[in-house]
Amino acid sequence: MDTLNDFTRDRVTMAEGLSFSRLVYGMWRIGDDADTSAGHVRAKIDACLAQGITTLDQADIYGDYTAEAVLGQAFKADPSLRQKVELVTKCDIVAPCGKYADVACKHYDTSKAHIEASVENSLRDLGTDYIDLLLIHRPDPLMDHEETGAALDGLVKAGKIRAAGVSNFRPWDVELLQSAMDTKLATNQIEISLARVEPFTDGDLAFHQRRKDPVMAWSPLGGGSLMTGESDLTRRMDALAGEFGVDRAAIAVAFLLRHPATILPVLGTNSLERIAKISDARKVALSRVQWFQLYEAALGREVA
Repeated sequence: MDTLNDFTRDRVTMAEGLSFSRLVYGMWRIGDDADTSAGHVRAKIDACLAQGITTLDQADIYGDYTAEAVLGQAFKADPSLRQKVELVTKCDIVAPCGKYADVACKHYDTSKAHIEASVENSLRDLGTDYIDLLLIHRPDPLMDHEETGAALDGLVKAGKIRAAGVSNFRPWDVELLQSAMDTKLATNQIEISLARVEPFTDGDLAFHQRRKDPVMAWSPLGGGSLMTGESDLTRRMDALAGEFGVDRAAIAVAFLLRHPATILPVLGTNSLERIAKISDARKVALSRVQWFQLYEAALGREVA
């Protein structure tokens, strides 16, 4: 008999004393909205909270290094709001825009000095005195794992971050950094969706499933590509959406929730209407056969 993953679980333990909502609101486009006022940002957060979505995903680079401050306005307007959510942010990308407009080229910086300075900037812009989870945004070919690991451990011990993790790392990158740390890396945020199914077989999910690491999934709607056009995959998604009484996005998210690795989809939109539908994925309980129908449509062939 097939056993469904516990996709309805509302909370996921990320580290000792720290849990996230299973669905995460991604805020990479928050600075692009026509309305970036504190009140409008608060409306988005309230729409998430009404569905039990308490975890907000940010990065210093979002909005050309402005998105954290946009979110911070809402916390500064109502400091009690900070205690209702968990904040994720990221650092190490240095791009020639915003405060780094004068740098000669885009690069990564995982030095102790850069990580600590980035955290201080994020704390100021977000209007908080701690970050729940700090992620190293991209693997750095010049990373000194001893220096980077010590910096992250030090931030945890200082209480400036509650947990540390990574983003876009491959298993060997995770193992290298983890080897120099006392703190267990809490997660890896990777690109995974029906538009990018490679992690299901390339070892990325298997690695974290063995370690019992929750995995955060960025771009679970394929950067919007799964929401437009017509193909065998989208026709299959639409058929299931009709069966479950949801939209195509809910099917895409439910596909990730169904996997036995604990995947936390990170969904970003500036539309209050779409935000209010994020939790519709919980209404979808895909059978094994339905999951494989989607998977085969994504592959464009039968499984071997």
